[in-house]
Amino acid sequence: MKFSLFVHMERTNQHQSYAEMYDEFTALCQLADQGGMRAIWTGEHHCLDFTIAPNPFINIADLASKLNNARLGTGTIIAPFWHPIKLAGESAMTDIITSGRLELGIARGAYSYEYERIMPGMDAWEAGARLREIIPAIRGLWGGNYAHDGEYYKFPESTSAPKPIQSSGPPIWIAARDPNSHEFAVENNCNVQVTPLWQDYEEIEVLIARFRAAQTKCQNQYQSKIMLLQHTYISSTDDELEHATKAFSEFYGHFGAWFKNERPVDQALMKKLSDDELTALDMYSPAIMKNNLAIGNSMEVIDLLKKYEVLGYDEFAYWIDSGMSFDMKAASLERFINEVMPAFH
Repeated sequence: MKFSLFVHMERTNQHQSYAEMYDEFTALCQLADQGGMRAIWTGEHHCLDFTIAPNPFINIADLASKLNNARLGTGTIIAPFWHPIKLAGESAMTDIITSGRLELGIARGAYSYEYERIMPGMDAWEAGARLREIIPAIRGLWGGNYAHDGEYYKFPESTSAPKPIQSSGPPIWIAARDPNSHEFAVENNCNVQVTPLWQDYEEIEVLIARFRAAQTKCQNQYQSKIMLLQHTYISSTDDELEHATKAFSEFYGHFGAWFKNERPVDQALMKKLSDDELTALDMYSPAIMKNNLAIGNSMEVIDLLKKYEVLGYDEFAYWIDSGMSFDMKAASLERFINEVMPAFH
């Protein structure tokens, strides 16, 4: 099983400097690159400091000059916010800048907060339909002399300028959950990214089963891969473990609040949940975090990841976003690189 890092800038209060956060983001990416992780993923979000990522191609182009080996992926582009011609061209240029290291992760998006600002009136169903239309379109544009007459996009014969370095274009990863999205990914020669979010091991088994069912049904020559994205923390003491579980509990409490889009937002910061409000969210309790996420000492996490490997996951993406301090993030990532990853080589 291979390993990668899933990382963004995240701001929890108005006193934090964006410039300092970008330096910390870069430092975490450099740790992952130097530690031998296969890839680094960073995504797209708008108008929320919870996850700061207006255009991952900009970050990736910058990282390409600072990292030596890791492949660089969008984790993930929000498909309905892009026109196929723009996405094909910008991803191709990024592939050139990265010397052919780009991987293109694409999703329909999750937050209605973003939908109502960029695509007012669009729901999740339409977002998924746009994703399914845009993927064959960008591949057609990379190939050249491609015209499109679809439900959402129409344009005459066009060619991506530039074209990507990778002969068939950057590998495409689709964020999938339901059986139809798995089938679409496999049928269209894409890889699959899944995340159980805060849910338990049973959800992880369900997700790989859907992927295997899609492979059986489609019988493609292209061997699609599946990556599991999960929050991770390697602790060295019980106190540190307790701090991490509380941080993830608070993270998911606010993740859920952004998803529901019901709380006031000021200067891209959502009004924080009170301790009582967080305590009332049983599904995100620290105990649930400890039980369901990849959290614990090195041996505990190794044992868990070995189970994922047996299930058939090709890659594990260490999701580092958590609201924790840079020092805690870096310390855990270094332990993961030095103590966990060697158990899989």
